Amino acid sequence: MCAKVAKALTSVDIYTDGACSGNPGPGGWAAILVAGEHEREVSGGESHTTNQRMEIQAVVEGLRVLSRSCQVTVFSDSAYVVNCMTQKWYVKWQQSGWVNSSREPVKNRDLWEALIAELGRHRVAFGKVKGHSGHHYNERCDQLARAAVPKT
Repeated sequence: MCAKVAKALTSVDIYTDGACSGNPGPGGWAAILVAGEHEREVSGGESHTTNQRMEIQAVVEGLRVLSRSCQVTVFSDSAYVVNCMTQKWYVKWQQSGWVNSSREPVKNRDLWEALIAELGRHRVAFGKVKGHSGHHYNERCDQLARAAVPKT
């Protein structure tokens, strides 16, 4: 009788940030993936968006980069993103038909659904990083996100 050995998941830290010039306005997002000594930066932008959308988009895109299931810790300076994930607001939103506690449609539903889909592919924990506090990866994400904002 042989026991099936579970393969250990690769551990990845993902640092994310979003930026917007005007709110709404042109915006950018960025993610830095760190696995051991390996780092990868990804970023992008949209011509008309909000800061909150870019914060969520950064997490979605960071997770999408991963080609296989991983043990991930996402670090964000967005209380909106971190609180939604750690306090599982999205579970109540799904149960209520994507209506929030104010009985209004949840904003950014498309991105929350994309993020939830990524949660199904990985084991994900979320951590809060204080923005603009000198944290190396958070500062770099901020630079990348601002650089990705389309020029109008």
